[in-house]
Amino acid sequence: MTMDTEQLAERFEEHRDHLRAVAYRMLGSLAEAEDAVQEAWFRLGRTDTDEIRNLGGWLTTVVGRVCLDMLRSRTARREQPMDDTFVPDPVIRPLTSIDPEQEVLQADSVGLALLIVLETLEPAERLAFVLHDMFAVPFDDIAPIVERSPAATRQLASRARRRVQGATPSADPDLGRQRQVLEAFLAASRGGDFEALVALLHPDVVLRVDAGALVRGAAASKVVRGAQPVAEGAFTFRQFAGTARLALVNGAVGMVNAPEGGPRSVMAVTVVDGRITEMYILADPERLNRLEFTAEGD
Repeated sequence: MTMDTEQLAERFEEHRDHLRAVAYRMLGSLAEAEDAVQEAWFRLGRTDTDEIRNLGGWLTTVVGRVCLDMLRSRTARREQPMDDTFVPDPVIRPLTSIDPEQEVLQADSVGLALLIVLETLEPAERLAFVLHDMFAVPFDDIAPIVERSPAATRQLASRARRRVQGATPSADPDLGRQRQVLEAFLAASRGGDFEALVALLHPDVVLRVDAGALVRGAAASKVVRGAQPVAEGAFTFRQFAGTARLALVNGAVGMVNAPEGGPRSVMAVTVVDGRITEMYILADPERLNRLEFTAEGD
């Protein structure tokens, strides 16, 4: 029997978090992910639900198709390749919200490093990898979305998998050890201890700062490589360390600088063997204003 609007809305809400997680991994943008989920709701409302045997599976493939169209449109509009300084939208939560059983279900359990690698994939590769490798959607169901055979779709995912495995850093998953490193980094920044900053950074550390298109000067978007130059940058901006707070950023310990309520920057890091190997800072005022955030106080 066809469901009425209220029943349909209730069923849809049961799948919303899952759909948002799919869309976020596909798009790397929280606002666009919400748009994709909303479009799936509109399409559901125009569909005969008697024809849908598995609502969750149907919605997942619809969101995938919507995201694929959005990625292709984004690629067509972009005159130049993705800038090396791009940092995806972070998902920020207080450290006190950590729940090991629930964390894997949240959209922020995918790190910024992985999202950055996904940005380098072709739209169809990204779709095949995200739906199959992250959400176990069969290739037979993905193939019609990308208009390829299941075998060709499998190859898309395989190519994407090789790219991801080759470019994604192997991070320490222990939140306690991550926190120790970040607290030491904050203490060194606040104390102006340059040598301590250098010691916390891997010699080949890479810092990626995305400040948007309008910020100029020392705070502009940049990529910085090497412990000494990265520490020099942290030393230059050490006056902001006093208002920085630890937070959970995409499932890992990071920092939020929010001196007057609204965030001025969000930093995620990759920690390996007690040292920081990757740093990702979003400092784009326009995008930061759209973020929901809660950081831990002192």
